[in-house]
Parts: sequence; structure tokens; C-alpha cells
Amino acid sequence: MLKQVVFLDRDGVINQDSSDYIKSWEEFIFLPNSLEALKMLTRKGCTLIVITNQSIIHRKWVLPEVLEDMHRRLKSVVASHGGKITDIFFCPHTPEQGCSCRKPKPGLILQACQKYAIDLSDAIMVGDSAKDILCGMAAGCGRTILVQTANAPIGGVSVRDALALDNVYPTAVVADLMEAARWIIS
Repeated sequence: MLKQVVFLDRDGVINQDSSDYIKSWEEFIFLPNSLEALKMLTRKGCTLIVITNQSIIHRKWVLPEVLEDMHRRLKSVVASHGGKITDIFFCPHTPEQGCSCRKPKPGLILQACQKYAIDLSDAIMVGDSAKDILCGMAAGCGRTILVQTANAPIGGVSVRDALALDNVYPTAVVADLMEAARWIIS
């Protein structure tokens, strides 16, 4: 059984998000303190698994090898800063395809559970969007953390308020990944 599992969205949690998508390593910009937060979580014994929608593959904007290289470099940079990402699971599909792996559906987390022994009741999903929080809840994660680093309000409504309209409440709402790491450790 893996130690405390923390599922992390990628874009908007670890690195800057972009409405144009992140299509190359040159566009991959770590958010302030994210590397330090990943190091902190790793040193406290957390198992970090990235869960990310990457429709750029199906849209043919990026070859799978390019995404694999970005993820290899992400893991390498995190490791060089003292952190460790155990694995990265991604959905290559567009929303219109209706697959079971695209967040907010829980397929990516369930794939991780098939590969690793994970106690979902003790797992945490950290994300910056409603899709991330809903995915964590649908999978059965014991806790969800909404970070407010990236997504602008939707139609003038914050992600937190949009979730509340549907009576969905993350376990915690924090400013960024560093604050999430501190919350997890405490």
C-alpha cells in the first residue's frame, strides 16, 4: 500500500495554465513555490501522482512523444529540487469523446488504483478547477483541495462559488500548492 497519496492536477497547480494549452517544454512554467511544495510533500512521505487532461494529443496539436518528453522533464526537474512524482496519468481525449478517463470522471484515478495499491479514503486530490474536485470526489478520495492559482471566474463566478451552487464543497480552499502542502502536512 502506498503512503499518503496526493493526486495533483498539472496545469494551474504545478505550472502556469494557458488558454492556448501547454504544447512544449518552453511553454511549461512552474508556478511560484510549486517545486518547494512538491519537495516538502515528498520529504513528509507523500506519494505524488499527477492526473491531467491533455486533449492536445487527440487534437493532434502535439505528438504523444512531445507530451512524454514534457512529463519526463517535469519529473526530472522536480527530482532535482528534492521532490518525487511517482507517476503521471493523462487523458488524451476531447470533452466530446465522452471517455471515462477525462476529468471530472474518475478514470485516471481508477487507473492509478489499478497500478498501485491506493487507499482512496486516505487520498487527496489537489486541483484548480471544478473538474478536479469532482473527479476526486467521484473516485472516492477522502479529501479534496481547491487551489486558487489559475482559473479565472466562470461567468463572473469563482470555481469555489460555482461548486457551491451544486452543493459541492472541497475539504479545503487554499491560495496555491504551497498552502495546500502545508495543509496536507498539518
